Amino acid sequence: MTRVRMLWSSLLFFALLAVQQTSGLSKTTSSSSSSPRMKLAYQDLVAFQGVRRFELERSCCFNTLLLDEERGRLFVGAKNFLLSLSLDNIAKQEHKIYWPAPVDWREECNWAGKDINVDCVNYVKVLHHYNRTHLYACGTGAFHPTCAFVEVGQKMEDHVFRIDPSKVEEGKGKSPYDPRHQAASILIGDELYSGVATDLMGRDFTIFRSLGRRTSIRTEQHDSRWLNEPTFINAFWVPESENPDDDKIFFFFRETAVEGQGLGKSTFSRIGQLCRNDMGGQRSLVNKWTTFLKTRLICSVVGSDGSDTYFDELRDVFLLPTRDKKNPLVYTVFSTSSSVFRGSAVCLYTMSDIRRAFLGPFAHKEGPNYQYVPFQGKVPYPRPGMCPSKTFGSFESTKEFPDDVIQFARHHPLMYNPVYPLNRRPVFLRSNVDYSFTQIAVDQVGAADGQYDVMFIGTDVGTVLKVISVPKDSWKNMEELLLEELQVFKDSSSITNLQISSKRQQLYVGSETGLAQVPLHRCSIYGKACAECCLARDPYCAWDGTSCTRYLANTKRRFRRQDVRNGDPNTLCSGDHHKPRVLEKKLYGVEGSSTFLECIPKSLQAQVTWTFQLRSDSVREELRLDERVLQTERGLLLRSVLKRDTGLYQCHAMEHGFTQTLLGITLEVVPSDPYARLDPQGHTSSSSSQKLWYRDFMQLVDHPNLNAVDEMCEQLWKRKNRQPGKTAADAKPAAPPLGVRVGASKWKFAKEIRKGRNRRTHEPKLPHRAPRSTREW
Repeated sequence: MTRVRMLWSSLLFFALLAVQQTSGLSKTTSSSSSSPRMKLAYQDLVAFQGVRRFELERSCCFNTLLLDEERGRLFVGAKNFLLSLSLDNIAKQEHKIYWPAPVDWREECNWAGKDINVDCVNYVKVLHHYNRTHLYACGTGAFHPTCAFVEVGQKMEDHVFRIDPSKVEEGKGKSPYDPRHQAASILIGDELYSGVATDLMGRDFTIFRSLGRRTSIRTEQHDSRWLNEPTFINAFWVPESENPDDDKIFFFFRETAVEGQGLGKSTFSRIGQLCRNDMGGQRSLVNKWTTFLKTRLICSVVGSDGSDTYFDELRDVFLLPTRDKKNPLVYTVFSTSSSVFRGSAVCLYTMSDIRRAFLGPFAHKEGPNYQYVPFQGKVPYPRPGMCPSKTFGSFESTKEFPDDVIQFARHHPLMYNPVYPLNRRPVFLRSNVDYSFTQIAVDQVGAADGQYDVMFIGTDVGTVLKVISVPKDSWKNMEELLLEELQVFKDSSSITNLQISSKRQQLYVGSETGLAQVPLHRCSIYGKACAECCLARDPYCAWDGTSCTRYLANTKRRFRRQDVRNGDPNTLCSGDHHKPRVLEKKLYGVEGSSTFLECIPKSLQAQVTWTFQLRSDSVREELRLDERVLQTERGLLLRSVLKRDTGLYQCHAMEHGFTQTLLGITLEVVPSDPYARLDPQGHTSSSSSQKLWYRDFMQLVDHPNLNAVDEMCEQLWKRKNRQPGKTAADAKPAAPPLGVRVGASKWKFAKEIRKGRNRRTHEPKLPHRAPRSTREW
C-alpha cells in the first residue's frame, strides 16, 4: 500500500518546515492592533467575487475618475482614451473614445527630445460635468494642452459618448503640458478654476480661472511668496454664508516653503483660499487675484522627547459633506519626505479651524535675513481675503478696493497661524511599514450606536485599508481600528484615485495599470456566529439572528445585533444558539520527527493560545512552550515528537476580552521503527531492525515497477501490524499514519524519486547505491 511512502514524504515536509521557521519563531504569538483584522489577497477577493477589473490594451494611467450616479456611469480619463463604464460592473458596457494627439504635435514633441511613446501622447488630466448633456475634458496633447466638450446624453438610456470636433479648444491654463505634473481643478457653473503649470518648461505655476464670460484671472506671476514650485492636489468650492457672493474656492497643494530659508529646502503642505467673485484690481493686480491667501496645514505626532515629527507631504484630500453644507469635514492623507523616518498619516480638519487661521495674523518679513513674524501693524479695510459682498461691507467688486488693500494683499499672501488637525493628532497613523498612503475616500455610515466615518485608504502597493475611529471613553479620545487590508491590484501598482458610490455600496479604484471595483463590505466572510460578527466591529454589518449581513437602520429585525463601539460578544450574543461548531481533526506524528498543528484565526488581531488534554476525560491545561514546542503565526510546531505528546490539542483565539475555541486536533504518535523485525523470542532488535527496515525502504525506492511497490508496501504493512502470539490472519490493520487515504493507487513520493531515471530503461542517471557507511543509519 501507499502508506509507507506518504509517511516518509510527511517526515521530509516537517523537517523542512522546522528548518525554515525555527529562526523566525517566537515563543508566543502576539497580536497587535496595528495589524489589519482581516487581510485578503487578490486571489481571495477573486474567490469571493469581491473584485472586478478593467484593463485596456495600449493604454495606461487611469488616474482621472468622474462618478455619475444619475447615469450609472464611471467616466475615466487615461492615456489616449476617454472611457464610459458601468457603475454596476466596470468590466461590462464599455464605451470608449480614442483621443490621441495629432501626428505633427507628436513629431514636434519628439524633436524636442521627449519620448515619442511616453511623453508625446495625450494624457487626460481634467474631467468634469459641464451640464446635463456634456462633460468637459482636457489632456496634455503631446505638450500641446487641449480641451474638448464630450457629449454623453441626458439619460441613462442615451448611449451617447462622443467628442464634438467643433468644440475642441486650447487647454493652456487648464491642463499641464507635462504628463508628470499634477493638476487640480473644479468646474463651478461655466467657470473652470485650475491649479496648473502654464508653460512648456513647467516653471510658471498658477491658479487660473478660465471659461465663462468673465475675464481670465490668475495668481501673481514669478513671485515665490504666492506659489513656490507647487504640486497641486485638489480644489473644492465651499459656501461661507447664504449669500453666494461670500463663496470661496479652496486649493490644496504642497510647495517649497519660503519660511524655511536658512534651514535647507523644506516642503510644506498648504491650503489656499480665494473668492469666487474676485475680479482683480483696478490699477494694481489687474487680472490677478486680490483675495488669495494661503497657510500651512500641520499633520504631526509628538515624540517621546516632546518634539514633533511632521508628515510634510500632502497626498490627497477628501471633503465629507455634513448636514451643514458650509462646514464639511476635511480628510487628508500625508506622507513624509524624511530619509530616516518612513510613515503616513490621515489628519482631519474642520472648516471652523481653517477659517480661524485665515482670520489670524498675517505673516510678515521685513528683509531677506529676517524670519517671518506676525504682522503687528494696522491691517487696511476691508481686510485682505474678504470677499466683496453686502454681508461684510459695502464693496460690490474687488475693483473698488482701495490701493492700500491691494498692495497689502500683494505682499502678504501668507498667514502666520497654521491649521492644526482635530485633537492636534492624526486619526490614523502607520510608521515603519513597507507602503505609503496615496489616496483617501470616506463614507459616513449609520450604525446601531451612532454614525461612523469609514475611511478607505489607498497605498502605493495596490492595497486598500478600511479604517474607522471609535470613541474609547469620550469622542475626544478615539481608538483607530484597521478592519481590512485588501489587495485590489495583483500587480501591486500604486493607487492614484478612489471614488465611492454610497448608492451602490461600491468603491472604484484607479491605478497606472487598470481599474478595480470592490464592495464596501463583505459581511459574510466574518463568520457564521453572532460572536464573530460582533467582533468584526464593522459598521456595515450586523447579526440578524441567523447570519452576519448588511446593517440597515430602517429595518426592524428582532434579532439584529451590532456593537461597533465596544464589540462585546459576551453581552451582545448571550443566549445565542448559532454558535460555530468546533472543527475536529486527527493527525499522526512520527516519534522523534517534527509535526505541525496548523491553526490560523480569521482575525489577525486575535491572540492564539493552546491547551492540551491527555484524554477527553482528563483535565485541560494550557500548553507549555519551550525550545521543543514552538508557537508560530500559523500554528504549533513540535520540533521533536515524543510519545507523551499523544492527546487532544485545542486552539483558542482571544480578542477584545472574548475567547472562542477554533479547532481541536487529536494527535497520535507513531513509533519511529514501526516495521522492526521480530527475533525468535518475539522482541525487536533496534540495530538490526533499522538496517532491515532501511533495506526494505531501499527496495521500495529503487524498484522500477510501481505495482510491485504497492504489493511490497502491503506486505510491510501487514508485517508491522502482526503482534507477538498472533497469526497474520488475526492481525487487524492499524490506522494509516498522517491522515493517508486507504487505497491510494500510486505514491507521489516514489514518483518524485524516479524522476531521475531514464523513462525507457529505468536505469538511474546516478548510482542508486550509496557506500555502506552512508547507507546505514
